[in-house]
Amino acid sequence: MSVSTSRSAAKASRRAALLAAAARLFAERGYAGTSIEDLGAQAGVSGPALYKHFAGKQAILAAILLDASSGLYSGGLEVVSRARGSDAVESLVAFHVAFALDNADVIRVQDRDLDQLAEGDLHVVRMLQRRYVELWVDVLAELHPDTDPAVLRTRAHAVFGLLNSTPHSGLSVDRATLRAELERMALSALA
Repeated sequence: MSVSTSRSAAKASRRAALLAAAARLFAERGYAGTSIEDLGAQAGVSGPALYKHFAGKQAILAAILLDASSGLYSGGLEVVSRARGSDAVESLVAFHVAFALDNADVIRVQDRDLDQLAEGDLHVVRMLQRRYVELWVDVLAELHPDTDPAVLRTRAHAVFGLLNSTPHSGLSVDRATLRAELERMALSALA
């Protein structure tokens, strides 16, 4: 590995760690209740050191929510490129369940602080979210060609609500059981 590649990997790893720490803190305290100094302390660096990676607190929030939305959309595209019909639906559900279980803090931040984004960032997040929804609608339309797309969109949104509420449930069920139950409920809602 070259020095340049090693530096790039270290920078990407540091960025991811900073965003995870910020998501944890924003999820706990909210965007407005969190300072740059708080973020630095949570990440194990001085507040001003964050400016090496981000322009400010607003940029950190934007990175968290833009990364989540683009990750869902690109991941969804990958899922549907490998499967069709009911296999695609099952794969999309499994993908979103994994996202919800792995990104509880990000979901809390999205729920609470989306409106804190700058207008341009909010526009991009909403565009990516709409594309992700339409990916689901297209897959569901293959299975239910006679169903109004608005109904399919409603089903997709209902499933997102179900799965994205997981971080708020405080369940003490083991991950494998929770994952299986969420997938079963989501597939039932889409039937």
